[in-house]
Amino acid sequence: MSKFKKNINGNIVYSTNKDFSVENEDDQEVGQGHSQKQQLKVWLEKNARGGKTVSIVRGYVGSEDELEKLAKLLKTKCGVGGSVKNGEILIQGDHREKILKILAEMGHQVKKAGG
Repeated sequence: MSKFKKNINGNIVYSTNKDFSVENEDDQEVGQGHSQKQQLKVWLEKNARGGKTVSIVRGYVGSEDELEKLAKLLKTKCGVGGSVKNGEILIQGDHREKILKILAEMGHQVKKAGG
């Protein structure tokens, strides 16, 4: 545990706005809002990765924060590492079937593509 408490208000110490309210980011679900029901493609690539296989989710439209949350969810469900680069989610290994299932359950239209 950290000896410092997390500031639940973010960086805001005081506001003169009478209608100001703090929204908790943890209450928002991943993939909700305008990003729901997107057409995503899941690719399998091996090129320029030292022979390692990587599953790539392409076609996501939304904020960088939503993309990071979706990537974290996929990495957790697949039990592997990964990252977000250039608007794409990279998941280590061939986990296309799991990723397709997870994204379809979230309401996205998902297709296999590539390799």
